[in-house]
Amino acid sequence: MKQRKNKEVSSQELCQLVAKGMLEKKGQNIAILNLRNVKNAVADYFVICSGNSDTQIDAIADSIEEEVYKLSKIDPWHKEGKTNREWILIDYVDVVAHVFKKDLRKHYDLEELWGDAELTLIDESAA
Repeated sequence: MKQRKNKEVSSQELCQLVAKGMLEKKGQNIAILNLRNVKNAVADYFVICSGNSDTQIDAIADSIEEEVYKLSKIDPWHKEGKTNREWILIDYVDVVAHVFKKDLRKHYDLEELWGDAELTLIDESAA
């Protein structure tokens, strides 16, 4: 079982840091899926957002890592998608960030796939 190093930051706090990183670079349609009560879930939370271009998607991913590290000193356990910049996944074990190009997000529809999860939408105008 993989384990996060810094247990001083709860998975709920970590998911808020991820969302903050998304907001910093104008991530769109930010959704937090609370998977804690979903049987066989791979994490406590998924935090999902969309970007308009591969450049923006890359910037959002970098911003997530910067915000999380700055406030918690946690590095990602695993990352993928940085080369293609269409779907970047940043895995913090308990929290997984998904940064999608808009059309790809619709195609994979994680919100529907994990439909049993509690869904929270973030108001981007509050940033």
